[in-house]
Amino acid sequence: MSSQVRTMTGIVLSAAPVGEYDKLVVLLTKESGKIRAFAKGARRPGSQLMAAANVFAFGEFQIYEGRTSYTVVQASIQNYFSELMQDFEGACFGQYFLEFASYYTRENADARDYLKLVYQSLRALSAPALPRLLVRYIYELKAMVYSGECPQTFEWLEEKGLDPSTLYALKYVSASPVEKLYTFILSPEVCAQFGKVVSKMREKYVGQRFKSLEILETCL
Repeated sequence: MSSQVRTMTGIVLSAAPVGEYDKLVVLLTKESGKIRAFAKGARRPGSQLMAAANVFAFGEFQIYEGRTSYTVVQASIQNYFSELMQDFEGACFGQYFLEFASYYTRENADARDYLKLVYQSLRALSAPALPRLLVRYIYELKAMVYSGECPQTFEWLEEKGLDPSTLYALKYVSASPVEKLYTFILSPEVCAQFGKVVSKMREKYVGQRFKSLEILETCL
């Protein structure tokens, strides 16, 4: 069995109860993209997997690869994002980010960029100096860039009468590495214009209705 146990770095995108004590978790991993794995006994009081089998849990997961399924054997969690779990608005934003990532990622597909983007974006939600709407728009734009469905350049917007700061922000987010995405803020007017452009792009290129986004927009 030990030869079939792999260490994967990832984050729990979703978790659902299975049977009396188990959970089925969806993990976004650096090594194998998005996978579904059983966390046996995770709902049993005192289980070592109880906290690790919750959404937002990020760390290293020991995964047993069976013939037809994965099983989480052990986990070493580096960040539970507990501050988001205790903040209703923050949790709504975070859940949306996870659902968006789940939509775009696949098993056995390179998901390193997405994993880094999700992790850094969740951290940005906890930064008091960063408006959460701005974090959302940056996250959406960069995720669309990674998907390959979003234009890499924005010359087509230069004649739309956009504020130069809006156009610069669009270009900056598109071209910058994840580590530098959340290093700026915009004025309320520019942020609103930036968000309007990103939302139109999401409607055009994604075309998916997210339940978490509907909840988020209802609460804001």
